[in-house]
Amino acid sequence: MAWVPAESAVEELMPRLLPVEPCDLTEGFDPSIPPRTPQEYLRRVQIEAAQCPDVVVAQIDPKKLKRKQSVNISLSGCQPAPEGYSPTLQWQQQQVAQFSAVRQNVNRHRSHWKSQQLDSNVTMGRWLYALLACLEKPLLPEAHSLIRQLARRCSEVRLLVNSRDDERVPALNLLICLVSRYFDQRDLADEPS
Repeated sequence: MAWVPAESAVEELMPRLLPVEPCDLTEGFDPSIPPRTPQEYLRRVQIEAAQCPDVVVAQIDPKKLKRKQSVNISLSGCQPAPEGYSPTLQWQQQQVAQFSAVRQNVNRHRSHWKSQQLDSNVTMGRWLYALLACLEKPLLPEAHSLIRQLARRCSEVRLLVNSRDDERVPALNLLICLVSRYFDQRDLADEPS
């Protein structure tokens, strides 16, 4: 096997992410002065990294380790209810059945909601705008997927509108704009006219 210089071996395992000019790490360095440029900041990082040892080993005291071996872990996750506070099994089963019925009802409505005409409901547009206003960034992947579906659906509805002067066009444009520009889904953005 051929000998590889240490610097090259490090580069192979951890390639540089930013191009940094090699520099003299001792020349005019004052750690009390904050960096003024990105280059000075990167130089400071280089200097700090050069001062760190290549390998760090923790000194473990086996006596302390032996003393702290007993750990109590609760497997239940919940504290037991005080005497008289615990609900009956019948009550718990009734709550589960009611919750299941609510979820089934929501699922039945979900298919109805998907079939609703998005293009003619002003109230739904306001509701969608309000929902977008409530979303916190960064979005969860599921939220990204849902707002992307919304923008695509708005663009499909916009294609079906007969006139540029139709009052639905600005509302559809607004939702597409917010999804693409505010929530950084730039591939869905309209080209400016």
